[in-house]
Amino acid sequence: MSLPPRIGDFSAALPASLAARCDAAMAAIGRLDAAHGKHLASLSALLLRAESVASSKIERVEASVEDFARAAHGTRSNASAISMVASTRALTVLIDATGGSGRSIALGDILEAHRILMADDPDERPYAGALRDDQNWIGGSDHSPRGALYVPPPAETVEGYLADLLELANRDDVPVLAQAAVVHAQFESIHPFGDGNGRIGRALVNAILRRRGATTSVVVPVATALVAKREAYFDLLTAYRRGDAGPIIVAFALAATSAARESATTGRRLADLPAAWRERHRAATGRYPRAGSATSRVLERLLDDPFFSVEEMERAIGSSGSSTSDAVRRLAGLGILRGLTSRTRNQVWCAGDIIDELEDLGVRVASATAADPVWRRLQAEVVAGLLRHEGEESGRGPRPTRLPEAVSRVVDGTPPEGRVDQNKNVF
Repeated sequence: MSLPPRIGDFSAALPASLAARCDAAMAAIGRLDAAHGKHLASLSALLLRAESVASSKIERVEASVEDFARAAHGTRSNASAISMVASTRALTVLIDATGGSGRSIALGDILEAHRILMADDPDERPYAGALRDDQNWIGGSDHSPRGALYVPPPAETVEGYLADLLELANRDDVPVLAQAAVVHAQFESIHPFGDGNGRIGRALVNAILRRRGATTSVVVPVATALVAKREAYFDLLTAYRRGDAGPIIVAFALAATSAARESATTGRRLADLPAAWRERHRAATGRYPRAGSATSRVLERLLDDPFFSVEEMERAIGSSGSSTSDAVRRLAGLGILRGLTSRTRNQVWCAGDIIDELEDLGVRVASATAADPVWRRLQAEVVAGLLRHEGEESGRGPRPTRLPEAVSRVVDGTPPEGRVDQNKNVF
């Protein structure tokens, strides 16, 4: 059993190289949040979905983008897609709880997010929104903690640990990314729920960014980078539990930078779509959609309403059912709209380019993450550290959360200590 250190008074005196990297990440986040004008709402919605999908994939909750779109619309879909949509709603609730104005995050906000996340889970529904009242563990047997990879603190200590965690989460005198990273790692170490800990813990990251004013409108899809380094991410949490907070802060700086940069690309692509759709219409028919026509109004709505039924679009654009149906069929024939079900009646439609961009964003972030040499050095350093600690005695009590000089080696590019070849892909 592990007893994490208390972190309410955590002091993050970041090495200069890591502080610079965190500053660069915050600048990328700031540029993303400030850009894209009238298309910001549609970008915000897509990034919210991207973060929720990636966060779910870290937990091996897998569904296609089309399944997710069906579930998001409320159409019957598989359990994984429904879970992804619940994750989106939980993330929204936790971010909105901050009010975007520095309001403190409360335990009740976390419990409400968990209730929403687990409300439709047949096994976990009875425990939705409630802290665990028994011992849990990670890995090993389903029946006993024997052989477990990690055993969190006892149930009776959870509420006290969360009160301490919220002290750090609600401070304003700590570098934002360091704050978010340590709060997240501590939350995962407390493991306060029977299930859903990872998704709620990652939702806290964007809640902290919003509370501190680092974002005002967008969600930074940090999980899109973490899912690309899933096993490394779990080792970073293990390193944190051994008292080393440095690697998880480095990882969050890297993840936030790549996610923000690629999200900015997504924002530009979304802004270009309406003109591209009109041009596709002109190329196929010889003319642009007539201003004020049902076709033109459907195109104008797609960024904000990428998943819809004909009846919903009819109400949104204020057109007759027949005109809307004709416009939808015309745009489907041009490949702009895509049906999400096999039925002919009560079809659910989506803007194909938008859900393709949702998937492509994850691919681009994963590619940037895989190519980043700092990630490779970080992996090597963490593995070397875990190997050095492999023979340590258990039960030594909580180690203070610290920022060792190894962090500077990772960011600056100095070869790591230990027997691990930094050029080897150890994960």
